[in-house]
Amino acid sequence: MELTLNRLAAFLASFGLLSFVCLIVAIGSDFWYIIDTSRRESNESTPLSSHSGLWRTCRFQDQCQPLMNPFGHGGNFTDSQRHILNMQATFFVLLPLSVIVLFIGGMMGVISILARAHRLLLATGLLLLIGTVITLTGICVYVAYSAAAFREAVHISGQKTLEDLDIYFGWSLAFAAISFITELITAITFLLTSARLGQLMRRDQDRFLAE
Repeated sequence: MELTLNRLAAFLASFGLLSFVCLIVAIGSDFWYIIDTSRRESNESTPLSSHSGLWRTCRFQDQCQPLMNPFGHGGNFTDSQRHILNMQATFFVLLPLSVIVLFIGGMMGVISILARAHRLLLATGLLLLIGTVITLTGICVYVAYSAAAFREAVHISGQKTLEDLDIYFGWSLAFAAISFITELITAITFLLTSARLGQLMRRDQDRFLAE
């Protein structure tokens, strides 16, 4: 039993730490969304390619700038522009919130394993499960935001303006997806461990009462 708990603790610690590190790297990096203009730059001296994170946009050979409202500050927005800004504000909140939930869940997980408290294990699993929902929602909102922003750019600039651009998601989004998967595995493992530990405790209690 002791050996099994030690292995389980090592498994949960590894996956929990991997999920936390991947999410921190994803949120702090600037390769969520990449615009490659190399096909257009053959006749231009200034490179226009860029890569964006949650907080800023960077030119490949230039400095980064904070991610700001691309539609100006007049307040006279269309419904689609207002929807894009709302989605931007949503993932600004959700993904950092997921880091906080993951950190708290990690602390609870350490205490629950050391104490072998199946109810605290259950609470930890449920909290991490909520964290996976927050992370997945944040990722989905970002993908939807990127698609809506692209459609708005086509509407404003025209399809021909964007013909020679290669636009794709970068490795930062992949790290966020890895964080979601590992956090989900960790949450499910905590829930299964709680259920199994509860069964063992009830069995030991029944044996004690039978004696």
